[in-house]
Amino acid sequence: MIGKKIRLERIIDRNSGKTVIVPMDHGVTVGPIDGLTDMRTTISKVVAGGANAILMHKGIVRVGHRGGGKDVGLIVHLSGGTTISPDPNAKEMVCTVEEAIKLGADAVSVHINLGAETDKEMLGQLGYVSERCFDWQMPLVAMMYTRGPKIKNEYEVNNVKLAARVGAELGADIVKVVYTGDAQTFAQVVQGCPAPVVIAGGPKMGSDVEIFKMVEGALKAGAAGISIGRNAFQHRNPTKMIEALSKMVHHNATVEEAVDTLKG
Repeated sequence: MIGKKIRLERIIDRNSGKTVIVPMDHGVTVGPIDGLTDMRTTISKVVAGGANAILMHKGIVRVGHRGGGKDVGLIVHLSGGTTISPDPNAKEMVCTVEEAIKLGADAVSVHINLGAETDKEMLGQLGYVSERCFDWQMPLVAMMYTRGPKIKNEYEVNNVKLAARVGAELGADIVKVVYTGDAQTFAQVVQGCPAPVVIAGGPKMGSDVEIFKMVEGALKAGAAGISIGRNAFQHRNPTKMIEALSKMVHHNATVEEAVDTLKG
């Protein structure tokens, strides 16, 4: 397992054992939203802030996603779907582990919506990718959500616990889930998942303090880090936002200290 261990060290901080991932795969889902029009500039900003890894689709990597700056871990996203699809919750494989290896990926990721009409197909995708990752010693990040006709509240702790556990059970090295809203319930998610758990940032929030409080709660509950996209790359100062979040994740900074960092 030495290959996987070496790659994981490129996306998880060796000292803290935690990670700050900035997903920028939204272009396939919703198009070139604010912050993702000029990818090179945005990536440079979040890398300068101290992100451990960036996450994107293969096409952006191929056209040249870097414009200089520090090194950063690369996670290539393997699944996709659009908001104009007849079933936006359905995700299809659009890249392979082998393609990601050719692109220089340090890890790959897949998106699974449990409860969707096609969740059995997505579970099959997760199982297949997990096997290929094992063969190639490639770390796997599973974005696990509960979305579909039977799901009344995707943030409900039992739904999030199930999503996290399924990801770990099927071989994910890192599981990404939504935050349940408080540290007490999210601790149940972490305790029930044998793989490291990171939280999703979700929709753009109303204030920076809201984001910092969410991260603080998740870390208190035992989260292994964060995977925050829109609340980072759409921020008025992405570099400072990532710097503040990184201090919370890696150095136990408080909400107040994070706010001070953001103010510069």
